Amino acid sequence: MPMSAIPGFRAVVPAGGSGTRLWPVSRADHPKFLHDLTGSGRTLLQATVDRLVPLAGDEGILVVTGARHVAAVRDQLPRVGADQVLPEPSPRDSMAAIGLAAAVLEHRSGAVVLGSFAADQVVSGQPEFERSVREAVEAARAGFVTTIGIAASRPSTAFGYVRGGEPLDVEGAPSAVHVQGFTEKPDAGTAREYLASGEYRWNAGIFVASTSVLLGHLAEQRPALHDGLRRVAGAWDTPERDRVLAEVWPSLEKIAIDHAVAEPVAAAGGVAMVPGSFGWDDVGDFNSLAALLPADDDSGSKVLGDVADVVRVQSAGSVVVPASGRTVTLLGIDDVVVVDTPDALLVTTRARAQQVRRMVDAVREHGREDLL
Repeated sequence: MPMSAIPGFRAVVPAGGSGTRLWPVSRADHPKFLHDLTGSGRTLLQATVDRLVPLAGDEGILVVTGARHVAAVRDQLPRVGADQVLPEPSPRDSMAAIGLAAAVLEHRSGAVVLGSFAADQVVSGQPEFERSVREAVEAARAGFVTTIGIAASRPSTAFGYVRGGEPLDVEGAPSAVHVQGFTEKPDAGTAREYLASGEYRWNAGIFVASTSVLLGHLAEQRPALHDGLRRVAGAWDTPERDRVLAEVWPSLEKIAIDHAVAEPVAAAGGVAMVPGSFGWDDVGDFNSLAALLPADDDSGSKVLGDVADVVRVQSAGSVVVPASGRTVTLLGIDDVVVVDTPDALLVTTRARAQQVRRMVDAVREHGREDLL
């Protein structure tokens, strides 16, 4: 029997970034969260909101996105009200986005529990996801900034890690533990050590906290950023919004919530973690995308699009995105990535998929901003 939405809980979806490792599919004007990258029929943004509605209800969803993406976000999320989409004039990283949502929510209705869930991640196992979020909410009600740690299936160097400690001992959050610290993307040897220790989990960037607790920590750690966000929130639902945004937003510090709040607060004992055993992926590049797509034959190759547009001979393990209307043919090459769009063609290997962002830089230096 489905459980009801969590009283006093709001889900914030930061929908930003341009997904440079998935270029030329993901672009600044139409980034990866607006795409269906799994063949499910739902974009990453839509799928994110789909799994949050049972926890927060339609009216409990807030999306923070760039001003240039507001129209597309509203088009994809017709059940989300116009006042639930918060446009950012320019990207200022995750602390500004999440802090803006927290400040606006608190200004509108007082303190609530806020959960932040990125718009560009893929999650499987809805019951386990909901269980983890419900535990995180209880830990947040006890005053902790709470994250959900993902069970590491391999020693990945592409993700950050969170180290768990002693049990939290909070009613309603039986699996929650204290967080000993966060680590940025480690080298391969360190990642193997983390996996072997059993103490570390992947940091999915999911944070749950009372708005008063989160903003209180921000006031202590980054007072200028806190004060600026409070000022913007105070004007958000008034005719003064545009003027205040123009004055305040460009001066806000550009910093991730991990560095601004999570790391220093963890050092002081104020961060908790709920272990999550649901499937999770941040779809960071074309190689990770391959794991989310069904194989179209016994060669291990994956196609995002119409398989009839791809012809392979003695070619295995490829990832092909035929998006130009042309037929893509591969002969005698394995483990390659081919992304064919109307105005740009990317050819690389799966082993170099993490380096596609370098190609974006090279295209920019080549003077082709129109392709980005």
